[in-house]
Order: sequence, then C-alpha cells, then structure tokens
Amino acid sequence: MMVLTACALLLSAVLGWKLYVLKQDIYRFAKRLEESLDDILSGKEPKRDWEDEDSLWGMVCEKLRRVNHVWQRKEEESLSEKNKMKELISDISHQTKTPAANLKLCMEILQDEPMSDRAEEFLKSMESQIGKLDFLIQGMVKISRLETGVIRIRDHETDLRATIGRAVAAVVPRAEQKQIRLYVECDREIRVRHDGKWTEEAIFNLLDNAVKYTERGGSIRIETVVQEIFTQIRIRDTGKGIAPERQAEIFTRFYREPEVHEQEGVGIGLYLARKIVELQKGYIEVKSEVGEGAEFRICLLNERIEIPPRL
Repeated sequence: MMVLTACALLLSAVLGWKLYVLKQDIYRFAKRLEESLDDILSGKEPKRDWEDEDSLWGMVCEKLRRVNHVWQRKEEESLSEKNKMKELISDISHQTKTPAANLKLCMEILQDEPMSDRAEEFLKSMESQIGKLDFLIQGMVKISRLETGVIRIRDHETDLRATIGRAVAAVVPRAEQKQIRLYVECDREIRVRHDGKWTEEAIFNLLDNAVKYTERGGSIRIETVVQEIFTQIRIRDTGKGIAPERQAEIFTRFYREPEVHEQEGVGIGLYLARKIVELQKGYIEVKSEVGEGAEFRICLLNERIEIPPRL
C-alpha cells in the first residue's frame, strides 16, 4: 500500500514538474512571438535564434521572417505604383491645361468677331462643352490624387463656421441666378478637427448639387448640429427629391439620375464629397422623398482618437 502511495506521489510530482516546464515553454514562446510581431509592426526584421533553428519556435520564426519579406516587397511595390500614378496624374494635369487654355482663348477671340446667328449658337455650345471638359479633368485629377494618397487630408482643430462660410460664398452667384434663397444657421464658433480646404470642397459640392436640382425661387438651408460624438452639417433643399431606391447609388462615381441628363454635370461631385469626408473618419447620409426635397448630412468627429494597433 505504501509503495502504491509513494508511486502515486512520485507520478504526481513528475506530472506537476512537466506541467510547470510546459507552462514556462508556452510563456517563453508567447513572449518571443509578441516580440517578433512588434518588430514586424515597427518595420524591423524578427530576431532569429540560430540555436533553436530545428525547434517549433525556429520554424515559426522562419515563417514570420518570410511573411515580413513578402509584406516589405508588397509595400515597396505599392509605393512604386503610387509614385508612377503621381507622375501620371501630374502629366495629365499639365498636358491638358495648355490645350484647354488655348481653346478658351480661341473662344474669346471668336466671340469678338462678327458671325451669323447659327455660328453664335454653335460657339455657345462649344463654350459649354469646353467648360464641362475642364471641370471633368479637374474633378478626375482631384479624385485620383485623393485615392492614391498623393494629396493627404491635413486636419486640425479650427472654426467650422469659417469653412462653411467660404463654401456658401462660392455658391451664392449660381443661387442668385435662380433666385434661390440661402439660409445659414451657425451663430457661434464651432471648433472641429477637419481639413478646411477639402471640407470646404465637400460642402460646396453638396451645395452646388442642391442649387442644380432646386427649382427657381426655392430655398436651401444650412445648419450645424453639435452632438456628443459627431458635429453635423445639414444641407436641406426644396428640390425634386431623391427616390429611396436610388439614394445608395448617388454617391457612386459618374452616377446621374436618368431624368436629369439635361442638367449640367458629370456625376463626380457627390462621390468626391463622400471620399473627402470618409478620409476624415466621418460619413455622409441623405434623407429624401420624391417631390419633398433632400437633406444631406456631413458628420465629422468632434475629437479624433488614435487607437494604436493591438494583436
């Protein structure tokens, strides 16, 4: 009996020791793995212990090194592609500016020359098409620069009211031509982290869209609403409205509703506005019914919180 008890105690001690050793091995493995992943995240090569080359850790470490090499190669390829795209965009922008400017100059010269009514009609049509082409090229260059990271959003805490004011001022002439009333409700300074230049572009695109699809004599109201997490810029018009089934499509590139093809535009304004807002960790939403106008809401974070990556 005593022998059995002694054997049981010895077996228990051996198992306990093996369990302890196993736990220590697991802790060391986990620590090494964490250190190696930290090295990869910081752009360093994972440390390699040559004495453990044939162990489980040696095999895992070798796999991690291979993964790191693949990531580095992909990153280098991505950077190379971005640089090529940057050069291409720059070339397109440069090469198209001169022909467009020359066409505009020729148009101005021709407008001062005597011509028939039919020639004047064609001249006006050409002027309109040249304007559309110039607008399209500028819009495509902006989109490409944002999508490829050539232009980066540089946000800092600044007065949102000033940004809204600049966007509204830019759309006033077109609104006056259609006798559309603009109302702005932003009586106090609201400081929000945002890129003033690009946020102004997004707000202007929404306002320009509202003016375009609001009938003569209508109205557009701009107001700000400060919430706990987001600050909203609401743009509400008295235009034709948007059918619910189309509201998800209007933010896609080059989308235009079938019944508004007589209106000027190429369908990139809303896409560009959403892209700008999303790059600032915000979002745009729309609420509308056919015949009852539309309300677009730009939602910007009140405070940007950077969360470090964790495994």
